[in-house]
Amino acid sequence: MDTDPVNDPRSAAIEQLEQFGLSTYAARAFVALTTLKTGTARDVSRVSDVPRTRVYDAVDELQARGLVDVQQSSPKEFWATSPETAGRKFEQDLTHRTSVLTTALDELEPVQRREEQRGVWTVDSKAAVTDRVVDFIDGADDEIVYMTVEEVLTEDVLDALSAAAERGVSISLGGVSAEVRERIRDEIPGADLFESLWVWSDTPAGRLMMVDQTQTLVSVLLNGEGTPQPGETAPPEETAIWGTGQTNSLVVVLKAIFTWRLQNADTVEQQPDADAAE
Repeated sequence: MDTDPVNDPRSAAIEQLEQFGLSTYAARAFVALTTLKTGTARDVSRVSDVPRTRVYDAVDELQARGLVDVQQSSPKEFWATSPETAGRKFEQDLTHRTSVLTTALDELEPVQRREEQRGVWTVDSKAAVTDRVVDFIDGADDEIVYMTVEEVLTEDVLDALSAAAERGVSISLGGVSAEVRERIRDEIPGADLFESLWVWSDTPAGRLMMVDQTQTLVSVLLNGEGTPQPGETAPPEETAIWGTGQTNSLVVVLKAIFTWRLQNADTVEQQPDADAAE
């Protein structure tokens, strides 16, 4: 868990510097120099809990990263770059590493995989489920059927659906309110909208999805009751299962449901609203 940068800025800064790859001593030394502006090995050691004999190693590490300048005096003086400069350096480093990683993964030769999967995979948290949904949408070639509640119809999902529509993918969306339908019509004019199979507010259902009739996902929203104790992880607010392949059990079931629903969509929508009939 990240340390609060307001209540404990020193610990938070050291923790983040370590996440960016600095050793503990280098992180402590940089934080010390940020507060000192300039200082000797003795000064750094005094305020950083870094042994004086290790300050020089820590400074060498920082200097190699462009975070510290050294004055060749006796004793040597060390000067830390500004927080803004340090932040830019780490941001550039992260961008570069992300670019290299993405390129490397894209260039990997895929190992032959079985197209059919007997089991299903699980994913937890709204952010992780959204990432999986966006991945599926980005990989769609022909058709996307997506039923959802407003709470998880995020901008990322809408942007991915819009991009899919632009490349000619057929999109059918259901299970959203009248207000959200208008929003979808504005952002994805070519999408077909259909009524849900049930009243979503009466269920914990989050999303149901089918892509190219070979990939499906189902999620439920969790109430998040209970406060985690210290050291415990908070329960996920959404959890999902997904499967791939023509004979995958989850795909077979959802394909049958979606096929029936879309074939009968016009008939159902023409029926009187339940509230109006009462």
